[in-house]
Amino acid sequence: MVHVLSSRVLIRPADPERSRTFYGEALGLAVYREFGTGPERGTVYFLGGGFLEVAGRSEPPLTPGLQLWLQVADVDAAHEELAARDVPVLREPRTEPWGLREMWISDPDGTRICVVEVPGDHPIRFRPSL
Repeated sequence: MVHVLSSRVLIRPADPERSRTFYGEALGLAVYREFGTGPERGTVYFLGGGFLEVAGRSEPPLTPGLQLWLQVADVDAAHEELAARDVPVLREPRTEPWGLREMWISDPDGTRICVVEVPGDHPIRFRPSL
């Protein structure tokens, strides 16, 4: 087994500055570190227990299967905040059959992002007894 010390999701956007504006300002993710210079410099954001790195550039089409899952404390409050910042909301918050409250947004390159609230009584919040 590989001993993983840290991890991050790497995104190579079509327009790095537009993506930095989206993740840093529209979503309000805090910066962990920055590196390099120029328009294709790298920015690494805190992403809960991991990191999201926006660096370099890709030509469209980008990875269509990539999706992000961001857990928040209150998805309805997140919806109001993101809608006020003109973040494209693909689907407003709703409770799914599996008990999570989810809404879907997208980044400037069309990467789908699930913003999810785990209710206090949901089984995902509890560790099974061993």
